[in-house]
Amino acid sequence: MRTVTTIAAAREWRNGLGGRVGLVPTMGYLHAGHGSLVRRARGECQHVVATVFVNPTQFGAGEDLARYPRDLARDQALLGGAGCDVLFAPRVSEVYPPGFETAVDAGSVSSPLEGERRPGHFRGVATVVLKLFGMLQPQRAYFGRKDAQQLAVIRRMVRDLDVPVEVVGCPTVREADGLAMSSRNAYLDAEERRAAPVLFRALMRAQALWDAGSRDPEGLRQVMRATLAVEPRARVDYVSVADPLTFHELAAPAGSALASLAVFIGKARLIDNVALGEG
Repeated sequence: MRTVTTIAAAREWRNGLGGRVGLVPTMGYLHAGHGSLVRRARGECQHVVATVFVNPTQFGAGEDLARYPRDLARDQALLGGAGCDVLFAPRVSEVYPPGFETAVDAGSVSSPLEGERRPGHFRGVATVVLKLFGMLQPQRAYFGRKDAQQLAVIRRMVRDLDVPVEVVGCPTVREADGLAMSSRNAYLDAEERRAAPVLFRALMRAQALWDAGSRDPEGLRQVMRATLAVEPRARVDYVSVADPLTFHELAAPAGSALASLAVFIGKARLIDNVALGEG
């Protein structure tokens, strides 16, 4: 696998390639979930490029930009083993040179939930992803469904701005106890790690109620809150049962929903979700 750090070198690799190019954008400190995205891209594309870039514009004041885990050598080993052809790992000044001002308004789908708790977050996400699409010109881009609202934001941006990239959502990869894999899991100490699967248990309680026929959104929220309340290390940011397209909270029964939550376990803010019903 080749590693490049400049836009010019990335474009030199990209120019003249025949066949489909698949892109896996990441912020690094990779895990098996990222590996699954690369393997999916490898199976569907002739060329695979991954990015490692801790994007400062999607971090708000007081968030974890400075302490976000970084280990490029580890990332290179994982990506190479999964079948990646090129790793693009630019510096911040390469992506945002002096005088950079343009940004992407991510629209109404970015307003609730993560957008409300993290002002400006999706603006930063949409901007950097659009820049990566322009730099690397992929035909397909692969994202995990754990970040469901992020996936929706990127799909909306691609649709609204006529970007010729197919956005592929891939299943959440979990640890054996159900905890969704995340780079931020590295923040958890041993006791916090034992507590963290409470997010998955809460979602599974909602899934079980749905499968039993319950369509009352507030009842589903209540069972998730009750499950989380049993774990003293869990500090709830939000519990949501929302429309899977708009991410606005459901007030009445619907044919499909997205159950999602954000919970602090120690210093780690963890998110997870499960799709309920069709759609």
